[in-house]
Amino acid sequence: MNIGKLEEVALRELWKHEQYNFSDWLSKKENIDNLNEILGLNLTDILTETNVGGFQCDIFATDETSGMKVVIENQLEQSNHEHLGKLITYAAGLDAQVAVWIVKHAREEHRSAIEWLNNNTNEKINFFLLELRAYKIGDSLPAPQFVVIEQPNGFIKFNNSSNSISRSESERLEFWNKFNEKLIEAGKPFNSRKPSIRAWYDVALGIRSTHIAIELVNKESYIRVGLYSTNDRNLFDKLFESKQQIEEKLGMKLEWVREASDDVSRISYKIKGLNFDDHSNYDELIAKTIKLVIKMRDIFKNYINEQSN
Repeated sequence: MNIGKLEEVALRELWKHEQYNFSDWLSKKENIDNLNEILGLNLTDILTETNVGGFQCDIFATDETSGMKVVIENQLEQSNHEHLGKLITYAAGLDAQVAVWIVKHAREEHRSAIEWLNNNTNEKINFFLLELRAYKIGDSLPAPQFVVIEQPNGFIKFNNSSNSISRSESERLEFWNKFNEKLIEAGKPFNSRKPSIRAWYDVALGIRSTHIAIELVNKESYIRVGLYSTNDRNLFDKLFESKQQIEEKLGMKLEWVREASDDVSRISYKIKGLNFDDHSNYDELIAKTIKLVIKMRDIFKNYINEQSN
């Protein structure tokens, strides 16, 4: 069986200019629908080049379900301060609740800036940072792909029919609030996230497509802490070669899953004892979780950095 090779296509070969080419392309329904799936929105009333003072916002839209206003800033290059400033200016000038920044490559300082904005603004404003890539196989048509680099931790997809939350979601929100309290008491050894109804809490490593995730699995009574890598089986394989040394340094046996899903690998450990009906051990569970995240972060970063040198 013949199998093609996936090749990345330069964005400037597809769109010469953000304003006149890419924004027009993105505003078309079949393309904005692709973005809708990533954001969890249903964007309508799409306008390009909306005036904001002496500037022009690339795309201004409205979420059909919630009525939230959305601004999109496009940059087919590496992220820079100028475009970050424009994103904030457009969000303020158009009174938007969602601000989306699409770039070719997100610099670490700009990823951190978007994370900081999500952590330090109220729940009425939500910032997304996406990378745009394009691929083809042989002579096939190029296929664009949006990759989420940063998103609001507590963002609820308003395309749901109801804004009410279940008991499990309420319990998660309570746990993450408690978690953040203990994280602050510990001196914030890593950045806190907005408490959310989601079952997971991501901790950035400053490494592209790789992060540590904390997952609440109440049904099976444990908290899972692990290194997650997206579209990088090679990284998993290299770390697996050092499996014994990594586990010795951590002082525990890990679960190594090369294909946790179609594009994600996971190296994790389960902390048992989670029970949404009994919060009496939350302080102990959270302390163990924070300690393990710190150890995993430091040990895995060292191994990853050694391999990249």
